[in-house]
Amino acid sequence: MSKIEEVQNTVKATPGLGKKMAKYGAIGAVVAIPVPFIGPVLGALAGAGIAYARRDKI
Repeated sequence: MSKIEEVQNTVKATPGLGKKMAKYGAIGAVVAIPVPFIGPVLGALAGAGIAYARRDKI
């Protein structure tokens, strides 16, 4: 199983994780808006990654 499939299965199996990842992703994108072009994308990825990393504490 690839890492992508593993993450998808974890998100599906953990109630509320998808919402938390979306929330953190949006916050990351807003914070990174001042960085031209790629800032919001990287901010959203970082935010979702933080939520995924903290999934056990949710």
